[in-house]
Amino acid sequence: SDKRDFLRGFGYQGGAGRDGWSRAVAELGVGGKFKDAMSRPGGWSIGATAFGEMLPYHENRVWLDEERLDKWGMPVLAIDCEMKENEQLMRKAMMDDMAEILEAAGARNVHTWDSGYWPGMGIHEMGTARMGRDPATSVLNEWNQVWDAKNVFVTDGSFMTSNACQNPSLTYMAFTARAADYAVEELKRRNL
Repeated sequence: SDKRDFLRGFGYQGGAGRDGWSRAVAELGVGGKFKDAMSRPGGWSIGATAFGEMLPYHENRVWLDEERLDKWGMPVLAIDCEMKENEQLMRKAMMDDMAEILEAAGARNVHTWDSGYWPGMGIHEMGTARMGRDPATSVLNEWNQVWDAKNVFVTDGSFMTSNACQNPSLTYMAFTARAADYAVEELKRRNL
């Protein structure tokens, strides 16, 4: 069955290399013995890292904590972010699927491990200035314009509540161009 126990998807990035060659950089060596040791590379190793989408849970958020102040008396940024069952199921599938892929390709001694996860580890954080249709539930309007400051536009990942496992840079660029076009037209109309 193609049906998974979780929503959305994931992808992999990885690489391969010969064991032992890195010691040529770390060890000081000269002469025939060193040359001989470096001419016999070790076995191959393959590593992969999985990246998956975290669902846009409304309770995952940032806010200014008025009760905690920094040394200048300003509210400190507070962050709530938690992986839920969907992400835990996806993480297991990431490891299981990669092991299956490597074994099907003929790899031997396949080992998976879960290095743990914490917010910020997969570094495309998003949703801190959500786009929406209602200023009571969002920071930005449909043009990436701050509801409470018409001359401020936010076009980084903050406006997106979620992102697939692919790099979002082209999406940022497209929304930036769109917001810039809108801002130019609003300036011409003297609305900014």
